[in-house]
Amino acid sequence: MKVLVIGSGGREHAIVWKLLQSKKVNKIYCAPGNAGIKAIAECVDINASDIPALLVFAEKNKVDLTVVGPEEPLANGITEIFSSAGLRIWGPSKEAAVIEGSKLFAKRLMEKYNIPTGYFKGFFDPEMAKKYISEKGAPIVIKADGLAAGKGVIIAQTIEQAFEAVDTIMIKKAFGDAGDHLLVEEFLDGEEASFLVFTDGKHITSLPTSQDHKAIYEGDNGPNTGGMGAYSPAPVIDKGMHEIIMETIMQPTVRAMEKEGYPYKGVLYAGLMITEDGPKVLEFNARFGDPEAQPLLMLIKTDLIDVLEACIDGNLDKMTIEWHDEAAVCVVMANKGYPGQYEKGQVILGLDKVSDMDGTVVFHAGTSLKGKNIIATGGRVLGVTAKGADIETAVDNAYKAVSKITWDGVYFRKDIGRKALNRLN
Repeated sequence: MKVLVIGSGGREHAIVWKLLQSKKVNKIYCAPGNAGIKAIAECVDINASDIPALLVFAEKNKVDLTVVGPEEPLANGITEIFSSAGLRIWGPSKEAAVIEGSKLFAKRLMEKYNIPTGYFKGFFDPEMAKKYISEKGAPIVIKADGLAAGKGVIIAQTIEQAFEAVDTIMIKKAFGDAGDHLLVEEFLDGEEASFLVFTDGKHITSLPTSQDHKAIYEGDNGPNTGGMGAYSPAPVIDKGMHEIIMETIMQPTVRAMEKEGYPYKGVLYAGLMITEDGPKVLEFNARFGDPEAQPLLMLIKTDLIDVLEACIDGNLDKMTIEWHDEAAVCVVMANKGYPGQYEKGQVILGLDKVSDMDGTVVFHAGTSLKGKNIIATGGRVLGVTAKGADIETAVDNAYKAVSKITWDGVYFRKDIGRKALNRLN
């Protein structure tokens, strides 16, 4: 079958890499892709947000299945548009993807169906937001309501910082239209975890637990990014906690979306805080996390095509998804200055030294080809991902690979997986 993967990041590289292992796949296109994807699939020069052009391409090339990586085309209705044209596509509908597209929608849904989360209030007026912040005090969380590539969340330790965050989002428009509406939310204390499930709209099956590292600096300091690394499994979620999350969060959310008339098909990602009072939802994403997808897709044994088609066809309950009994760790190598301004165009060295390392894959995110050289063109450039018998071994393997790669201005966190190691030791 022919498959079209939409997107250009490390998540999409991991999806393409895994789909290539399916005996059912004989051709993979990726729009627009990156330098790493180009080495294993045919990249198509169509932006992930250009839905009309993507539709024309899929029809012309008789694509059998389209897999959507990023959130923007989902929020803009690509699933309905492709389905209406008779094309099979994996990913939630526009109505269902609003669970990520509007944080206020997600919060109201959780409030209505008693799904555990922190208090919240939405604002169109920055002065009203500041008044509410003064009443609640700090620390407190300020969020742009719309899509902001994982960066629209500001944790304010003081009221002054919270006021500044309101101005950044609503007045300076740091995240564009996503900041037209703003949420002020409770600061939840605990340890973060990522919990993903596949769902066909009725049935759900969980992926291994994982943990993202959002902050730019070690020790979870500094501004939020799209993610500086991830590992799986996450020991903060033991068997008992896993059951609680399924019973109080994931199953009720899928049922709630169906009751609201927005059946959710695809992968549903819950960003959680494991608090003293139990797990609470920070936010939902309507797609694979990036970089969580990289270690998770390294661990899946079952043919990914079978999983995706079961989600589409509504028979996820009739299959068992198998996983490798190992750990996997992804370390993101970024450009210095990210998530702010950074230089582009530096030549990446050492990729050839990693290519023969067993159980290690370098997933490309912000890369391009310039002549024979691979250059760094994005904020997050590479996701160096390695497996191991346990978290400690996987961490060691990932950083061994990272040590072989360099470019002018490279930056990466040196503590990915440390929380897991602290829990296990």
